[in-house]
Amino acid sequence: MNLRHRHFLKELDYAPAEWRRLLDLAAELKKARADRAEAKRLEGLTIALIFEKPSTRTRSSFEVAAYQQGANVSYFDETGAHMGHKESIADTARVLSRFYDGIQYRGSRQDIVETLAAHSSVPVWNGLTDEWHPTQSLCDMFTMRESSGLEDRDISFAYVGDARFNQGRSLLIAGAMMGMDIRIVAPEPLQPDGKLVATARRIGAGTGARVTVTDEVDAVRGVDFVHTDIWVSMGEPKEVWAERIELLTPYRITTELLERTENPDVKFMHCLPSYHDLGTTVAQQILAETGREVFEVTEEVFESPASVVFDQAENRLHTIKAVLVATLA
Repeated sequence: MNLRHRHFLKELDYAPAEWRRLLDLAAELKKARADRAEAKRLEGLTIALIFEKPSTRTRSSFEVAAYQQGANVSYFDETGAHMGHKESIADTARVLSRFYDGIQYRGSRQDIVETLAAHSSVPVWNGLTDEWHPTQSLCDMFTMRESSGLEDRDISFAYVGDARFNQGRSLLIAGAMMGMDIRIVAPEPLQPDGKLVATARRIGAGTGARVTVTDEVDAVRGVDFVHTDIWVSMGEPKEVWAERIELLTPYRITTELLERTENPDVKFMHCLPSYHDLGTTVAQQILAETGREVFEVTEEVFESPASVVFDQAENRLHTIKAVLVATLA
């Protein structure tokens, strides 16, 4: 299966078989690294990393994956390029693709990464937009495979929280592509839009996936994995904080919620960063201004044996490396 020169912008751009091939390749590359038998397939290549939104895991994963495969990288933050300011996005794509063998973009708008891809002569990868987070969902599928040892069709998971944006959307579509049992558990105002749910169900008709969207927390019963994400992000107006916390507090991941799965082996997953204590300025600020905690998961769960969040974080490296190798090598 040849994925060379393909863009990686959202899950819907890939067929289920292609998505599974990326996961299989990630497993091969992870094993080769552990066995000290990794072949460098990207020697002599150079990658541009454009970050309009900062990141720990995405930047580290792209940089380390490139270095381990023999490639070099150039990092651009929001002040490091004129894209969209003094130079159009289309022109930036045409310039950078004369210098680089691939371009990663992480920012707010999906139309920006789509425009980069439309005008680039080299692969463009989406490190995150408000709409899609394909490098994360690929990692999450890999981690669920690895942690459970189950066949894809036998894995069930619940995403609990605000499901309107990239993480909830990407997990919904990726899970449908994998034929999994997907439960989106969110208050009604924070559920994914009906059109996307219909798309997931249409994909599921071909893969055997089961899609449930509900505001009932008891829908977690029987799942193998419980996912969540932060409730508020830096840059969001303070006016949303109190309302968001009010809506989502019943959906906080607690020991009691995990017990409602009735699965003693259930695992907790989170794309990180997480507000699970007061160790962040954002959590402290929200507590000071609203008198309320913003913890989407309790410290007890986050630090429990059920938590595989740091295995999940490491797997960003292996799955992003698979994307680079598949589209460049």
